[in-house]
Amino acid sequence: MLKRKKRKPRFFETAIARVSVLNRNNKEEGLQFLVQFVNEIRPGTEKGKHSAEKNLTEAIGLLQQYPLLLKNLQHALFSQLNSTDLTSAITESGIPLARGFWQELSNRLKHKLLPPLQNENDFLFVINRIFFRKNDIDWVEQISQATWISFFEFTGLPFDTKNNNLVLQLLNSLKILSFQVAQLGLEKEIAKYIPETTTENPFVLQNYLIRSEERLMLAGGYAGSGSPFFSETQQIITGCETSIEYIRENLSERGASLTQTYIVLILQSRLSRMSILLDVLDRNHQINNSKLVDFFRLLIRYENRKNSIREFLSQGVGNLAYRIAEHKGSKGDKYITSTRSEYFAMIGSAMWGGFIISFIAVFKNLLSKLVLAPFWQGFFYSVNYSIGFIAIDQSNSTLATKQPAFTASTVAASLDIKKNNTQPNLFNLAELVGKVSRSQIASFFGNLIVVFPFTFLLSWIYQLLTGVSITTKEAAFRMLNDQHPWYSLSLLYACFTGFFLFLSGIIAGYVQNKIQYAQLRERLIMHPLLKVSLPKKRLEKFANFIEKNAGSLVGNSSLGFFLGMSGLLSKIFGIPFDIRHITIAAGNCGIAVYELGIDSIPTLYLLTVFIGVLGIGFLNFLVSFSLAFMVALKSRGIHLRDSPEFIKILWNYFKKNPRDFILPPKIQHS
Repeated sequence: MLKRKKRKPRFFETAIARVSVLNRNNKEEGLQFLVQFVNEIRPGTEKGKHSAEKNLTEAIGLLQQYPLLLKNLQHALFSQLNSTDLTSAITESGIPLARGFWQELSNRLKHKLLPPLQNENDFLFVINRIFFRKNDIDWVEQISQATWISFFEFTGLPFDTKNNNLVLQLLNSLKILSFQVAQLGLEKEIAKYIPETTTENPFVLQNYLIRSEERLMLAGGYAGSGSPFFSETQQIITGCETSIEYIRENLSERGASLTQTYIVLILQSRLSRMSILLDVLDRNHQINNSKLVDFFRLLIRYENRKNSIREFLSQGVGNLAYRIAEHKGSKGDKYITSTRSEYFAMIGSAMWGGFIISFIAVFKNLLSKLVLAPFWQGFFYSVNYSIGFIAIDQSNSTLATKQPAFTASTVAASLDIKKNNTQPNLFNLAELVGKVSRSQIASFFGNLIVVFPFTFLLSWIYQLLTGVSITTKEAAFRMLNDQHPWYSLSLLYACFTGFFLFLSGIIAGYVQNKIQYAQLRERLIMHPLLKVSLPKKRLEKFANFIEKNAGSLVGNSSLGFFLGMSGLLSKIFGIPFDIRHITIAAGNCGIAVYELGIDSIPTLYLLTVFIGVLGIGFLNFLVSFSLAFMVALKSRGIHLRDSPEFIKILWNYFKKNPRDFILPPKIQHS
């Protein structure tokens, strides 16, 4: 008979059975101990090892039960901290080092192809040896912060400030970070925007204090926990963080650049590291383990994803996306109705929007009669759409499909804990969703109730005045068929249009943000040529108009060209690609019904086409709102999984008040 293969003992079994103490100066033995220890925490396929949280909790229990195991772990940690250089881990890892956004992106692309060499005496080499799998950050972050804090507190990380080598490393790291913060604090993107009430630049002030204290420390006068240096420096760092928060709060009015966003990101990271170092160096034995856990996680995340382009773009562009989302969110309130008077005002505004769209639909069909090359036909379609969308915006009318990009940001803002300083009220959020729903329905209703009959009337007037029809019967039948939900790809094309609606909103927000940041209004007023060419009042009026409207003008123009040129792509590449916009589709239906005669169109067919138009509108809204909402959430660092009960609350609110999702309540809810 075959003998059963003897099971290899697990790490904890051999570590507990061990009777000798690890040599705290044996770097390689300590590293192997840590690699095997972390391997026991890492989730595996073995029974009972699927949860990293459970694995770490069990490991803490064993450390409590076996003092020698704890001592060996502490010696293993000390062997790495004492024999490696911590400077790069503290001052570089997780902090972009290149001077600009594009330079850092370029460096990551190069290192992705050919990774840089790593020094074995660098602490980052230890991190990469222990957390060697690229998905290690996933399970590290899945373990709750409370469990990690328990582990750190119980382990008592050996940051022994009596160890001269370790102190010098930490002090050197603090000095490097201090100089870097001072340098960035003098950049015009930061220095220009700090509070005017601040008498001295706090980013520079902290450097003076740290340099003077460093000289005392190196001379043997090491500051103890009672020294005012640590509290004073921490106060100045808090002042730096307050200045950064002030800059961020005012960016909604002043705008932001990618460079400024990037510098703020670096400053925050470096100030956070400085706080941790001061906490370790003050010798009061009360380390803020919460900050230490955050740094520990960040270190592993960066080393796992240090060459990830996606990670860098998400981090670097996120704050800029927040500014764009904020710009859209500030306009979103005007598209959300609360009272009955606002609701009916929305319908009236949308009816005016439908009036303008009717002319766009008619002119588009007249332009199709011109014999033009595909590019020029698409160009004139685009100009027609752009003029119409700009007219709607400048007349303060409403186009239903423009709402989602703005209302999505407003809904996301209500979940922003950082902005509201409180946990989101999910019941109020459910009510807000109801308001968005009925406001959207009001605008769709206002657009459609005008577009169909008025395009029908314009077709009759045009034929009466000119003696010819706007379109032929064959083209009219094609127009109806193009809106049919299953005789055409209209619903797919409606999704494409939803994406373009979302993208035009992003473009509008970006341009408006750029105008504010560049102080375009002031620069136009002070322009030497314009100052002598235009009267002062007219120049100021022009500058004010540009500041207020340039973003929406560019956004509406871009939407017009997206919609007008889409058919050109289909002709060039021979692919099924086009757009379907609910109000333009309704206008085309009105023209087609007049040309064919309502009596000659089967009732069921016509009803199906109308349902198709409504389906186009629904998908225009759904795609545009979803994309804008996801960007708004992403830019704010919000995860819907953090509020899993919201769906239940929303459903209960809908069951209790279904009418509120369509019509405003007669009496406002308390």
